[in-house]
Amino acid sequence: ILSWALLPVAVVVLIFVLASGLKGRDERAHLNVCVLVLGDIGRSPRMQYHALSLSRHGYNVTLIGFLGTKPHQDILEDDRIDILPISELKGLTAGPKIFRYASKVIFQTFQLFCVLMKIEDQGYILMQNPPGLPAIAVTWVASRFRGNQFIIDWHNYGYTIMALTHGQNHFIVKMAKWYEKLFGCFSDHNLCVTNAMREDLRRNWNIEATTLYDKPPPIFRETPLKLQHELFIRMGSTYLPFRPSPDVTKEYMELTAFTERNTQTGAVMHSSGRPALLISSTSWTEDEDFSILLEALEEYEKFVEAGHRLPSLVCVITGTPQCKGPQKEYYKKLIDSKELQHIKICTPWLEAEDYPVLLGSADLGVCLHKSSSGLDLPMKVVDMFGCCLPVCAIHFQCLHELVKHEENGLIFKDSKELSEQLKLLFSDFPSDQGKLGIFRKNQRESGQQRWDENWDQNVLPLIKEHCD
Repeated sequence: ILSWALLPVAVVVLIFVLASGLKGRDERAHLNVCVLVLGDIGRSPRMQYHALSLSRHGYNVTLIGFLGTKPHQDILEDDRIDILPISELKGLTAGPKIFRYASKVIFQTFQLFCVLMKIEDQGYILMQNPPGLPAIAVTWVASRFRGNQFIIDWHNYGYTIMALTHGQNHFIVKMAKWYEKLFGCFSDHNLCVTNAMREDLRRNWNIEATTLYDKPPPIFRETPLKLQHELFIRMGSTYLPFRPSPDVTKEYMELTAFTERNTQTGAVMHSSGRPALLISSTSWTEDEDFSILLEALEEYEKFVEAGHRLPSLVCVITGTPQCKGPQKEYYKKLIDSKELQHIKICTPWLEAEDYPVLLGSADLGVCLHKSSSGLDLPMKVVDMFGCCLPVCAIHFQCLHELVKHEENGLIFKDSKELSEQLKLLFSDFPSDQGKLGIFRKNQRESGQQRWDENWDQNVLPLIKEHCD
């Protein structure tokens, strides 16, 4: 079936062979770069950062992808960045699932090839993988036909994500791996997100890649108290009670009064002061098991009920309205069934501009992302660290490249360990002398690199070398 789905790619290759050399090049093409993601642009932050970095260095960017979630405002306001939306084709609506999937691949193949052939000449096409079917093969053919340099930015392996649903031994997973490995070797340059992935690409795929770690842009930083107040007031009608640190300001007094009027809707206020703000974010996919967090919170609740002095918690799990992850409804029903007196769990969606403000206002981040390949790192933790927010993250193979246990956060393996970490970290809350304060201090003093500097060191030389 997958072979039939790849038939359009073979047809496109034939067209390339017949027509190669017939198209002239624009002398200014080296100043144009196409950034491609066969997914939602608004939910592809790394590709948006690529576009902004290219623009900052004087390149004209054509950003191709689905328009589901609103892209960041900086993207929308940048005169050098043109968004070229493509449709998220569904394929056939009837018949066996495998044929519906094959038809989707066929439709996307022709759509993407036509789009790439119609845009003005480009010096580079920078493509995100995954998703790579059919994007890798189509982009390679288009780049050979038009004389572009073709870069793949490896965020993960697509076949390992498919294996979460179908299992490692499923026919379609094996075919997807074969496809990804075959066409991945045809790129001119490669980027990847970890040293572990770079080594795996080199050893098992014969692909040489440059590690470009995810780094936070400047918008991720600790949030001043005034901005905290403004955000909480906007969220207040649905998600409070919560109040920021006890600072006697006009905004604080207004928020406190609002909170006191709405205490019946949420967590019980601890006598020692405000509740702690715990935050996690998700796409509600199979690589995140939120039952681990919910079980840990239930154990925390029992500990508080037993008389131990710990703050109440407001646990915010963020997503977007467009997020249609297969686990979303299951976990929302599970959350709604909980009857917790000292913990309020809420699942708001936030505008792109509000998300960093919330992270910068929080006391602790929790990451439940388990890499399907064991070779990529959760960008949500990168964003949290940009806000100097300590993190508890679930263990997987290469997590140590980002989270340093007992230095900038803690690593756990199950709900029991997470529960013990929550008790430990909040045992002296809100004092900044405990572990939470130490982790935050370590992050402030680390002088962590930001996206722009990281990109300039690792990606800009590739482009300049080609342009020169």
